Amino acid sequence: MKSLFKKETTISGEKTYWLLKLRFLLPLLAAVIIALYVIIIRPYLMITMKTVPIELGFGIILILSLVVAIATFIITILITAVIAVYTRTKAKKMTWLLKLRKQLIVIVALLFVNAVSVLCSQWMAYTPPILGGNGKPLVGSIATLEKVNLGGSEQWITIRGKNKNNPVLLFLAGGPGGSQLAATREQLKKLEDNYVVVNWDQPGSGKSMNAVPLKSITPERYISDGQELSKYLCKRFNHEKIYILGESWGSALGVLLVQSSPELYCAFVGTAQMVEFVETDLHMYDLVLKLAKERGDTEQIEKMKNQGLPPYYGKGMVWKFSALSQYLSKYMAKNPEIERTGYNTLSEVGGPEYGLYDKVSWMLGLVTTFNQVYPQLYDIDLSKQATKLDVPVYLMMGRYDVNASPEMAEEYFNAIEAPHKEFIWFEHSGHEVWRNEPDKLVDLMVNVVLKETKMN
Repeated sequence: MKSLFKKETTISGEKTYWLLKLRFLLPLLAAVIIALYVIIIRPYLMITMKTVPIELGFGIILILSLVVAIATFIITILITAVIAVYTRTKAKKMTWLLKLRKQLIVIVALLFVNAVSVLCSQWMAYTPPILGGNGKPLVGSIATLEKVNLGGSEQWITIRGKNKNNPVLLFLAGGPGGSQLAATREQLKKLEDNYVVVNWDQPGSGKSMNAVPLKSITPERYISDGQELSKYLCKRFNHEKIYILGESWGSALGVLLVQSSPELYCAFVGTAQMVEFVETDLHMYDLVLKLAKERGDTEQIEKMKNQGLPPYYGKGMVWKFSALSQYLSKYMAKNPEIERTGYNTLSEVGGPEYGLYDKVSWMLGLVTTFNQVYPQLYDIDLSKQATKLDVPVYLMMGRYDVNASPEMAEEYFNAIEAPHKEFIWFEHSGHEVWRNEPDKLVDLMVNVVLKETKMN
C-alpha cells in the first residue's frame, strides 16, 4: 500500500514537473516560431500579400482569446461571490480564489501579448512592391508607406509607381475621415503604369487618425497641410507641378488647393464633385423622403421627420447624415445601370498598409472626424467662392450619383473660368466612379488629362 502511494506521488510529481516545463517551453517555442516567420518567411509572403490572412487571423484569434479569458474571469468572480455569500466552507472559497488568480495571470499575459502584437503590426505595416514579369520587385519602381511631417505633425502617405520619374498624382480621399490607401491600390492599380500615385491619409483618418488633436482639424488645416505635401512632392520628385485627383470631399479639397496655390498643379480632376454642402444634403433629404414614400417605407419616413431637415450639428450629426447617405448608397447598389456596385470593406481595412490599431482608426475616422469636420463644411459654396481656377479642370461624374448632385456639379462647371475644362459623364457609375468604372477613369487620366496637359 505504501509503495503504491509512493508510486502515485512520484507520478503526480513528474506530471507537475513536465507541466511546469511546458509552461516555459511553449512561450519560448511560440517566440521562436514568430521570429522565424518575421525574419525568414514574411519577406517572401509580402510580395504576394499572403501576410494579410495570416496576420489578420492571428490578430482576431488573440482578441477573441482575450475576450473569452475576461468573460471566464467575470463568471469566476460571480461564482466566488455566490459561494462566499451562501457557504462558509473555506476550502471552496480558496479553490475559486486560486482559479481567479490563475485566470488573472492568463488575462495579464494575453493583454501583454495583444499589446506587443498591436505594436508589431504597426511597425510591420507595408504597401506591396510593384512586380515585374519575373515576379520580383520592378527595377526603377517605387512602392513605399511612409510618414511625412506636415504642419508640425507626422502624417502617412503611400507612394506607388512603376517608374519613379513619371508625373506625380496626389489622390485625395473622401470623408472627411476616410482612408483609401488599400482601396485605391486595388481599384486604380493601372494608374501606377503612368503616374507616381500618392495617397494621403489626411489628419483624423486611418494611419493619421491621431496626427493632430481632433478639435483642431478644420478645412483650413487640410488646405495648409495639402499645400505643404504638394511642395514636398514637387521637391522630392524634382517636378515643378503635380496632378490632383479628388473624390467626394476630396474633390472640394482639391478645388480649394488649386485655387490657393495654382502654381503647384498641372491639372485638377474631380470625381463625385462636391459644390455646396447644405444644398447637397437638402437634396439628399428630399430624395430619401421621395424614395421612402414610393416604397411605402414608413420607418424611414418617420426617421426623416424626426431628425428634420439638414444641416445637422452636434455629437449625433454623423448618424443623421448616415441615415441619408446609407439609404441612397443602398439605392445605388440596386441600380442595374451601375457597374461594380459592391465593395469589400473587410478587404480594404484588412490591407497590409494598416496595422491592428490603424484598422480600428479606419473605422473611428469615419465617425469621429466626420462628426467634427463636416459641419464646418456648411460654410463652403464653391459656386460662389471658387469659380476662377488657373489650372485645367476635369470633372468626372457618375450619371446615377445621388450623393453628390451631378446637376449641381454641371452648373458649377459652367461657372468655372479655367485655361481648359471638360465635363465627362460616366454612364455606368454612381457616387464612386473610380470603383464603378476604374478602367475608364484610368484611360481618361492617361489619354486625356496627361496628354492634353503635356501638349500645353
